[in-house]
Amino acid sequence: MTKSVQAKLVVGAALALLMAGQAGAFVIQAAGQANASTPKSWAYDLKDGKRVPRGNRTTNADGSWREEVRQGQCTTVKEKTANGDYNETRKCD
Repeated sequence: MTKSVQAKLVVGAALALLMAGQAGAFVIQAAGQANASTPKSWAYDLKDGKRVPRGNRTTNADGSWREEVRQGQCTTVKEKTANGDYNETRKCD
C-alpha cells in the first residue's frame, strides 16, 4: 500500500470511531433524561428544564390528602377529601 492510501484509511477509521462515540453519547443522554427523576430531598421538581416547587403532601388511610406548596411569601394549600371533594386555597403574607 502506498502512504497516501494508508493515511486515508487511518483518517477514515478515526472519523468512524468519532462518529460512533458521539452517537453512543447521544443515546445515553437521551435515555438518562427520560428516566431521570429529581431526588426526594430537593424542594422542587424539574419539568421542561424549569424548577417547579414540590409540595409537602400527607396522605391518609381513607384516601384523602393535603398538600402545601410554598412560593415566595405565598402558600397554596390543596386538599382532597375521601369522598372526592377538592379544595384549593392560597394565602400570601
